[in-house]
Amino acid sequence: MSLAVAVLAVMWVGLTAYALFGGADFGAGFWDLFAGNAERGAPQRRLIEHSLGPVWEANHVWLIFVLVVLWTAFGPAFAAIASTLYIPLTLAAFGMIARGSAFAFRKTVSSFRLRRFFGAAFAFSSVVTPFFLGTIAGGVASGRVPPGIAAGNVITSWLNPTSILGGVLAVGACAYLAAVFLCEDAVREDAWFVLPAIRARAMGSAIGVGVVALIGIGVLRADAPALFAGLTGRALPLIIASAVAGLASFGFVVARRYLAARLAAGIAVTAVLLGWAAGQYPYLLVGQLTIEQAAAGRATLVAMLVVLLIGSAILVPALWYLYTLFQSGPTVKPVRADHR
Repeated sequence: MSLAVAVLAVMWVGLTAYALFGGADFGAGFWDLFAGNAERGAPQRRLIEHSLGPVWEANHVWLIFVLVVLWTAFGPAFAAIASTLYIPLTLAAFGMIARGSAFAFRKTVSSFRLRRFFGAAFAFSSVVTPFFLGTIAGGVASGRVPPGIAAGNVITSWLNPTSILGGVLAVGACAYLAAVFLCEDAVREDAWFVLPAIRARAMGSAIGVGVVALIGIGVLRADAPALFAGLTGRALPLIIASAVAGLASFGFVVARRYLAARLAAGIAVTAVLLGWAAGQYPYLLVGQLTIEQAAAGRATLVAMLVVLLIGSAILVPALWYLYTLFQSGPTVKPVRADHR
């Protein structure tokens, strides 16, 4: 394994962490949007706020990590992506800002009208942000981002069938991850009253994502043949593993084994991301810029790896402690715990 591939592999770990943890947070906002009116949706929103509260802002560390590694170690790829896909990148950034502001303000205002406004802003931005991030991934994966500064079409690079598919899949995967995670949270918090609705949404979103993924096979074959060839070639075992894990996660939800469902859902998403990496290897920009061509000099890559190892030794245990600290027992007042 070359130094460039090693650095990219570490970056991909950060991307996967953001997809799992940040994705679940975005998905929680998706379900906030469909929780119902103020009275009927209050129990679900309390559970969502409690689940997000300790960690929702910390999850953006992974996105910052990915961006820093990309622009430091693979400058030409970062420049091409940032200059060609600046519209969805900007819209995603606005979505993150609006989401964070609305989530914070909703908890502090007393006016019902303002709470409703900030709640709607939080939920809406939680949907559009992963959509735009998905369109970015679709533009890169379909080969619509050529090397150079703004060398690609700034509109069609992210408004195309593969990008739209990527956006829809991103929203669906976030919604599914969140529903599965919230099922276990509801059990841990003794919030049995909200569990049936969340469980039904987990099963419904799983079916929806599966249908979109099947449709996506035809979309990729017609619109992104190079990516389709990679996914059905060397990446096929990973894609099959993702499908098996997704089916297993669905089965665990049906069987009410929510912790196992969490693990299986995480494996499904991780396998898809690894499949994407394997499918377009050795290219960073499909068919045009390889990993080695985009990589910085040896001294930069060595320094990056050393810094990443030192930083990981500090960051990962801290984040692990943060996540586990708020997953250790019930802290929310049970909501009609007599209903199961």
